Amino acid sequence: MTAAAPGSVTKTKGEERRAAGVAFGAHALHDGYTDLIYVMLPVWQAEFGLGYAALGLLRGLFSGTMAGLQIPAGVLAERFGAPAVLALGTLMTGCGYLLAGVSGGLALLVVALFVGGAGSSTQHPLASELIARAFSGPRSRRALGTYNFAGDIGKMALPFAASLLLVALPWRHALLLLGALGAAGALAIFLLMPRLAAQPPRETAATAAAVSGDGRARQRLAFPLLVSVGVLDSATRMAFLTFLPFVLTAKGASLPTIGAALTLVFAGGALGKLACAFLGARIGTVATVWLTEIVTAAGIAALLPLPLAPALVLLPVVGIALNGTSSVLYGSVPDLVEPDRRTRAFGIFYTGTIGAGAVSPAIFGLLGDVISVPVALIGVAAMALLTLPIISALRPSLPSHP
Repeated sequence: MTAAAPGSVTKTKGEERRAAGVAFGAHALHDGYTDLIYVMLPVWQAEFGLGYAALGLLRGLFSGTMAGLQIPAGVLAERFGAPAVLALGTLMTGCGYLLAGVSGGLALLVVALFVGGAGSSTQHPLASELIARAFSGPRSRRALGTYNFAGDIGKMALPFAASLLLVALPWRHALLLLGALGAAGALAIFLLMPRLAAQPPRETAATAAAVSGDGRARQRLAFPLLVSVGVLDSATRMAFLTFLPFVLTAKGASLPTIGAALTLVFAGGALGKLACAFLGARIGTVATVWLTEIVTAAGIAALLPLPLAPALVLLPVVGIALNGTSSVLYGSVPDLVEPDRRTRAFGIFYTGTIGAGAVSPAIFGLLGDVISVPVALIGVAAMALLTLPIISALRPSLPSHP
């Protein structure tokens, strides 16, 4: 009797491969679209005569819309189905860039970025839930980490493709070509995304703990605590990246050196996302987060007194720890919520982390203005360590590992 229930939702290898292909491809495409804006900002500045504040608002419009609509995207998926909603969202994001490509003024560009951000709000909660539904247990953690890594591939590939197109074509024509990828991606998602049956309720570590005296309270707090760790981790990452160019400039770095330094951080981050997903599946979320956050805090603090050359050597290590935490946190969402609540849970998680990443640079930037950049960076390192007592409180609610 007990063996029949799991069999009813067993996935074939073909369905697992299709789920992974759709999720990884969607993440790469949407993250590529998100970071494509960085390439276009100087172009739009010259085209429309924009100041830096206006450029910042354009970037914030896309990311803010994406962050704010992720929970509604999950609700829509529950009603109309994830394949239709994710495909429509991908089409909308492509259409956003198509609109930008035909924009003759700033007003239509603003509409285009809003449409693109709204479309991208579907990707994180729905693709993450697809992976969590297709894979289970430690395999889910590894698959979610690989999904997380796929986004970094898109962040490198699409802006690079745009840079090449802008050499040969006017920027509007380049955006029309890139926007068409959204239509192709939407069709592929709708046709290839497996319609996996919902998983039955299962006893997680959190639900098992509920039978004890304080288990119910711990179960209710488990997911909010995980979100809190994600918020602090994301805020640390974005604040550090905001200050890093100024720290390197103070050490005598030129603009090309700063660009190379950021590349070192991002390359280490991509490796960290993949490696920490497998590490988390082996030693557990709590131990992995302790390792990555301590290395992050120590690395940030060590960068301040180091000369330029040793600081550059240290940056890939900081990047691994800085980004690696996110993979184990994403992978822990299925451990703390029931299958029928996962889509909304992923939406809440991504809304909190992306929102924190958008707000933290302004908060720590104010601290840097009032006191100094080095003191603000020490505050960023301290914020990373605030995650440790919170993640430790989650230990009883997470699966045990050898």
